[in-house]
Amino acid sequence: MNLFKKKSVEKILESAQKTDLKKNLKAKDIAAFGIGAVVGVGIFVATGTGAHLAGPAVIVSFIIAGIIACLCGLCYCELSTMFPVAGSTYSYSYIVFGEIVAMIIGWCLTAEYLVACSAVASGWSGTFVGILKSLGIELPKAFIASPSNGGIVDLPAILVIALITILLSYGMKESAKINNIIVGVKIAIILVFIILGVTHIDPANYQPFAPYGFKGIFAATATIFFSFIGFDAISTAAEEAENPKRDIPVGLISCLVVVTLLYVSVAVVLTGMVPFKEIVSENAVPGALARVGIKWGAALVGTGAILGMISTIMVVLYGQVRVFMVMSRDGLLPKVFSKVHPTHKTPYVSTIVTGSIAAVIAGFLPLDLIVQFLSIGTLLGFIVVCLAIIVLRRTMPNYKRIFTTPGVPFTPAIAIVCCVVLLSRLHIITWLGFLVWLAIGIVVYFVYGRKHSLLQRDEEAEELE
Repeated sequence: MNLFKKKSVEKILESAQKTDLKKNLKAKDIAAFGIGAVVGVGIFVATGTGAHLAGPAVIVSFIIAGIIACLCGLCYCELSTMFPVAGSTYSYSYIVFGEIVAMIIGWCLTAEYLVACSAVASGWSGTFVGILKSLGIELPKAFIASPSNGGIVDLPAILVIALITILLSYGMKESAKINNIIVGVKIAIILVFIILGVTHIDPANYQPFAPYGFKGIFAATATIFFSFIGFDAISTAAEEAENPKRDIPVGLISCLVVVTLLYVSVAVVLTGMVPFKEIVSENAVPGALARVGIKWGAALVGTGAILGMISTIMVVLYGQVRVFMVMSRDGLLPKVFSKVHPTHKTPYVSTIVTGSIAAVIAGFLPLDLIVQFLSIGTLLGFIVVCLAIIVLRRTMPNYKRIFTTPGVPFTPAIAIVCCVVLLSRLHIITWLGFLVWLAIGIVVYFVYGRKHSLLQRDEEAEELE
């Protein structure tokens, strides 16, 4: 049995053409999905966290992170137009590197999306409970905190995931409309913060600009990079785009440009308003407005954080469901994960199972433990996508490319080096946890996936003939 057997382009496109999913997403929906995923907990929390590591130079950290994300995004654009299928990096790996690599990358994406969904839901719960507390409404701690934080279950986190799971099961078009509205409101609220805050900037707060030097800048870049996690979920929407070869690249590049501008602008204003050592990470943006006496603005931004996190949960949960669906369609996971609802045309079983797992993680594990495992799967996925661009230029040089990544092999090579550097900055406990998760995925493959793989079965049938 060939563990590195590759799936042909014809077979993977044939699977996509047979899909029962509705093709009703436009470029603006896809861009809004990416913005919804990326501009969530990151802009409200990561800015303050990064400022503690780099000082005002967190502005530079966001620029570096944005450049790395854009380099990876260019590679995603080329692959998504060559192979307009759901599954993102998993599907690309199957074509370029073979089945075992695809399984590993699919499992890495599972870690990214599930953990991101749970982490944001946990952060949403904390923000929601904080707003209720400011209104004089106190909820019993037993039902708003995980067991390790002195409670029984984080019920708000579970309920918000349950609500979004129901919405995604009902229909993709409806989910996209709600996400578009939330993203519009979220961007408007961020712009309100920038407009209000820029008049309260004290240039003295920018001195010293980089108190911890380049070491601090790169440490902050590694820490805040999770803020850009989620834009790769755009490529999982390929099978539901009206014109994937145009809509995916336009949506992806638009998303990254808008997000990077928003992050850098917020970092400039925040570090100018508040001395970086006094920024409260958990309440960085609303807290900055409250500090200068703009209470209504702080409340408005807090509301924006609540809405922003909802759209983030929606998109990362959507991405996870599509990865499960495609892995199931290939036989690497049980067939039930690719079952599409006859009326709503959504992979409802996969959605319910994924939402349930994410809800359990968010309800019973503390946020700091969840966040530790957020970046590894994404960075490894980015590395594989960039490697795939280099390999395909040699193995499929004449394949029609509607979008071409500029500067190959240098552009993907630079992105790979940057991702490796960021991986090297992560804690050893994070790596140990990830290796355990990876081992579970490999066991799943050898116990179930290898025996039920459609690709391997086709090979066996050909040999028998």
